[in-house]
Amino acid sequence: MCRWLGYFGNPLRPDWLLYRTGHGLIDQSLAAREMDNPINGDGFGLGWYGTAPLPGLYRNTAPAWSDANLRELCAQLESPLFLAHVRASTGTAVQQSNCHPFRHGRWLFVHNGYIEGHARLRRDLLYEVDPALFGELQGTTDSELMFFLALTYGLTEDPLPALERMAGRIETLGHERGIERPLQMTIGLSDGERLYAVRYASGPRVNTLYVSSSVDDLKRMYPTSPEVQALSEEATAVVSEPLESLPGTWHEVPPGTALVVQSGGDREIPFQPHVPA
Repeated sequence: MCRWLGYFGNPLRPDWLLYRTGHGLIDQSLAAREMDNPINGDGFGLGWYGTAPLPGLYRNTAPAWSDANLRELCAQLESPLFLAHVRASTGTAVQQSNCHPFRHGRWLFVHNGYIEGHARLRRDLLYEVDPALFGELQGTTDSELMFFLALTYGLTEDPLPALERMAGRIETLGHERGIERPLQMTIGLSDGERLYAVRYASGPRVNTLYVSSSVDDLKRMYPTSPEVQALSEEATAVVSEPLESLPGTWHEVPPGTALVVQSGGDREIPFQPHVPA
């Protein structure tokens, strides 16, 4: 399993969410509270949107807690939208191409979870990836494969239906191969304009996902924090597990739900996998 976070709002230095909250992402790489194995030391990544046409990307196979360059980057750059991820491998190699986020054009993708029986299903799923995209596959993870299946099913035109088709295809193939619960996932996704998040699993146990409460509540809780006081009304964080233990700060995303975090009002809608046509 893994831990990830996404942020959307006014420009913010990532170090506040990664390093300087009570239980930030770097703490979670060492001592996650809401997963069976608390260590996420098999690499990390940070993807952010700035002034360049494509999002920036920094990934490394080292544990996030030991990388001085990550701390330097997070303390210097500012971004209105970023995704960060700390990895715990579910069996594939610890190599840079297997570290999240994955990037295609303007799109960034992070994932926590797994395809059950990935080794048994991988060959057939790879054959379904659009040949025009296949050359961009760099690693061996089920996460990257899920991203490229969603791209094949139309993610750049209509992201949430494409993710539903991706999930539906994996479940259908898994059931055909006798796998009862093929899919476990929380997903973070962005095109630089919106932040999308999904919480879903084939069975009753679903990996955790939370979204921050209203900015007004946060400002009341942190009256002396300049970062919090500077947050815009639209500032939102989506996280695998809460960055602070204060009650009321985080809302648990229900299983089988997708979020769209955007200017002008966020949406929370049902996520319903179905087989692609």
